[in-house]
Amino acid sequence: MSVAEPERLREIVEEICDHMARETERGKVADYIPELAKVDANRFALALALPSGEVIGGGDADTPFSIQSVSKVFALAVALGRIGDQLWSRVGREPSGDPFNSIVQLEHERGLPRNPFINAGAIAVTDAILSRSEPREALGQILQFVRFLADDDDIAIDPAVAASETVSGWRNAALANFMRDFGTIERHPEKVLGTYFHQCAISMTPRQLALAGRFLAFDGALAPGGARAIAPRMARQINALMLTCGHYDGSGEFAFRVGLPGKSGVGGGILAVAPGRASIGAWSPGLNAVGNSQLASMALEMLADRTGWSVFAPK
Repeated sequence: MSVAEPERLREIVEEICDHMARETERGKVADYIPELAKVDANRFALALALPSGEVIGGGDADTPFSIQSVSKVFALAVALGRIGDQLWSRVGREPSGDPFNSIVQLEHERGLPRNPFINAGAIAVTDAILSRSEPREALGQILQFVRFLADDDDIAIDPAVAASETVSGWRNAALANFMRDFGTIERHPEKVLGTYFHQCAISMTPRQLALAGRFLAFDGALAPGGARAIAPRMARQINALMLTCGHYDGSGEFAFRVGLPGKSGVGGGILAVAPGRASIGAWSPGLNAVGNSQLASMALEMLADRTGWSVFAPK
């Protein structure tokens, strides 16, 4: 399928949703964050935002969920927009091959995180945003950016999830303190972590997530020829990092099976990008062994297979 017709895409989305409703192996919710442990593992949604602005959604596409690490994509865009390539003196651009909250590699590489999508890297990105803002202002900038991308002012931070992350985020506190000792982050770890936890607690529906990802599908614009969110070069850089680093130590497997840039979160969401064709929001709370949504990953593999949207397919 080249540029798929909306009617055919609706059939594909319906087919995938029906398939996922019958799946019995749904993964395990992220119960180490108490609020996330309460989410119904039977939820599933898929939403596609097309160049026309139309959104094709199926399943629980209008149910809000905590986007967690998917927020790292939006924070990275804000940081690149504010300080540009200076950011890369604080964080690398290579896959980690380790779990998202690992401290081992960080110690070996003297406090420099491998990439912006592992927790240490995202904390460093948050610190970079705070170099010119106080926490409340920085959070407002990230949230306003997401609202602008999705064209929806109803998107908000879930205070219960933010509080739950704050009381359970000891590993993240260790990462922040470790990086502060090496000078990778400059502000007090408590300020950086408070901002980071609230950023991860942004709540969106899969439909809103698909809309918010359009700037990555259309070279930095919200639609072909539409309003620009970031420079094309930055959009391409973010897509490259999503393809190589967006699923932690499951990034290679996701690229192998799906062939699309994507960023996962332990809330069960995945933002995926079919350049020039669609932005995709997928969600199911149950996670696989490496912390990525089991059903959302399967759904995106089915979608890429049925549409031919893999970035490795000839255009």
